[in-house]
Amino acid sequence: MEPMTEFTTDLQHSGMIAWDLDETIKFYTEKLGFELAGLFHNGENRCAFLRYGHLTIETWEGDKAPMTTGAINHWALDTPDIEAAFENAHALGLNIKEKEIQSIPSFWEHGIRYFNIWGPNKETIEFCQIL
Repeated sequence: MEPMTEFTTDLQHSGMIAWDLDETIKFYTEKLGFELAGLFHNGENRCAFLRYGHLTIETWEGDKAPMTTGAINHWALDTPDIEAAFENAHALGLNIKEKEIQSIPSFWEHGIRYFNIWGPNKETIEFCQIL
């Protein structure tokens, strides 16, 4: 049993629900100078990844945006071996939100696999492997 940093390499992205995805993309790219690193479909909704230097923001439509300060939805850690991380999270007794590893095949070139845990302040921490 190891700390979860033994199964991650870095912060991968921060997640934020968009009130209007097109306006959010326009604001971050045209006003702040971020790069649109990816725009993907997730069912009927879209998800954008906006990048500036080391910061990547995942923002999506389809959920209700809180429209309040502190409305970051989650932090994601880059996880090269999602199965080992999931097993270790169980061994540590972490409060895992899903019963099994999740996947979204339409993200990036080959999809992603991930799981989420609750932190002590009810924050969501995602462990994500880009395939």
